[in-house]
Amino acid sequence: MPCLAGSLSHVTQPARHRIRFTLHYDGADYFGWQVQPGRRTVQGEVERVLGRLFDVPATVLGSGRTDRGVHATGQVAMVHAPIGWTPAALRRAMNALLPGDVWVADAAEAPADFHPRYDAFSRAYLYRVGLAPECRSPFHARWCWPLAEHLDTGAMGRAAQCLLGEHSFRSFAKAGQEERGDRCTVTVAEWRRWDPVGIEFHITANRFLHHMVRYLVGTLVSIGRGLRPPEEMAELLAPTSPLVTSPPAPPEGLFLHGVVYP
Repeated sequence: MPCLAGSLSHVTQPARHRIRFTLHYDGADYFGWQVQPGRRTVQGEVERVLGRLFDVPATVLGSGRTDRGVHATGQVAMVHAPIGWTPAALRRAMNALLPGDVWVADAAEAPADFHPRYDAFSRAYLYRVGLAPECRSPFHARWCWPLAEHLDTGAMGRAAQCLLGEHSFRSFAKAGQEERGDRCTVTVAEWRRWDPVGIEFHITANRFLHHMVRYLVGTLVSIGRGLRPPEEMAELLAPTSPLVTSPPAPPEGLFLHGVVYP
């Protein structure tokens, strides 16, 4: 009689390949990207759907975490898929099963050593601030900071220019991140029109600290309100600045907009 244990040792796992995909999601009803026991998260929903499609548990890696209430139009993720799944077929199947607030925009084969987080060259975020009265509409307020007030956008633009280059962003980070270092290199930092509702802050950098964009926007809005001068932005970037940032902007206006790879 053949030995059962011996035969099991030769069981092979199905061949797999890496598929990367770009996700859009409305984060309003999620406790962020990362899986959390007992809470609805974007990663959890995607893994649930993929587990159903593959008939085995699936693990999804993302390009970065987004907090509760934060949205994405460019979250890059990756999964080890059974070899029979093509990127196009997987995208169609995922979109058929995912909830309406998550959508797979594209899918493609990824190199065998691809990692969506560690291989990223830079990330881009945008933050929407509503200035016109219609920003309070339920069709806008869910995805912006609905201030419905006048801001000095010229002063905000001048302050944003101070962010370009490599700086210490210690003042603009949630406490407790010292082990990661606080220096980031910003290549884009500018305000653009979000017609007809308001303005958008666009920022691209090689890395971001936790809550960094929200602290930046909160401080820039304080400058736009005339509560602090634009020159303070440069002072806040000093590693030993005695100044304190303004409170962070709320999460609803923040979007992970894109990820760039070499």
